[in-house]
Amino acid sequence: MRTGRPKAPLALTEAERATLISLTNRARTCPHVARRARLVLLCGDGLASNVVARKLRVRDQMVSKWRGRFVRQRLAGLYDEPRPGAPRTITDDAVERVVTRTLETTPRGQTQWSVREMARATGLSRMTISRIWHAFGLQPHRRETFKLSPDPLLIEKVRDIVGLYMNPPEHAVVLCVDEKAQIQALDRTQPLLPMRPGQIERRTHDYTRHGTTSLFAALDVKTSRVIGQCYRRHRAVEFRKFLDAIDAAVPPALGVHLILDNYGTHKTALIRRWMAKRPRFQVHFTPTYGSWLNLVERWFAELTNKQVRRGVHRSVAELEAAIRAFIAAHNANPKPFVWTKTADEILASIARFAQRTLDDHPAELMARTTGTGH
Repeated sequence: MRTGRPKAPLALTEAERATLISLTNRARTCPHVARRARLVLLCGDGLASNVVARKLRVRDQMVSKWRGRFVRQRLAGLYDEPRPGAPRTITDDAVERVVTRTLETTPRGQTQWSVREMARATGLSRMTISRIWHAFGLQPHRRETFKLSPDPLLIEKVRDIVGLYMNPPEHAVVLCVDEKAQIQALDRTQPLLPMRPGQIERRTHDYTRHGTTSLFAALDVKTSRVIGQCYRRHRAVEFRKFLDAIDAAVPPALGVHLILDNYGTHKTALIRRWMAKRPRFQVHFTPTYGSWLNLVERWFAELTNKQVRRGVHRSVAELEAAIRAFIAAHNANPKPFVWTKTADEILASIARFAQRTLDDHPAELMARTTGTGH
């Protein structure tokens, strides 16, 4: 015979179930809210409270508490109620003034606000300014660069290259090709002090140059293996030699799709004649100012961060040997770079950025377009 108070029925609507599932799967959901959502879903499936408690490894009282909260308040019951505390000392108007001042003004004689300058100007504490900036995602000390592509074939080129990444052709290889030019062989003027427990590596700020080299690289999109060769110069002659190396490395039965930027050495008469004699090679140019579409740039970043930037090279030969060693180590255990954004997503992002630029600087852009700017 059953004893105790009968539980109020818990029936979930389709919308509530969808929201609860979203709360359990979303990465940004607070862990305790996600656990409560899973609890309610299990209760909504008709499981007894003690069974739910065992599944989630919580106490029966916790299941009863949040089940009852959901029955009374539905989805709003999953969240903590406001806790008592000291009253706010910073009003909404004060916060708005800080945000507006940060976005629309600069301190006298300077280009951006600092926490100290804003605190001095507003009379608030530095910690308060820091919290307001953090809450609104404001970082006046930081900046990034951008360049919108004026290429009239931007859409076609983006769709072409992204299509090769996401749906590569059969019986062919897709190679991202580019040069990392003028890599400097640098040696420090004094011996470096190696890392020790409690002390990072230290080196002199100045250096001695011992010459430069240029790396020509071709990244296989499917396997991430790299074909690379170093030359002291980066003219069309050297690029043709590198194309010969690619031709020899790729089996004759396979087609070759080359993704290249618009650098002048890629379009000379010498290169065009070379391509005309080898019909299995097809060239796909990135948009103007669109080298970020070339995956080999991502590999160049790996080379810079893991070898070139902190390397000590007393001659160009040492530098080239280090680059070849990095390529060999990479090819021994290659991990492909996975392209995830579709062409439509990229073009939509570019459109939003272009519209924002137009909204923020309509007069300046109009002057540049009509040629009346100075």
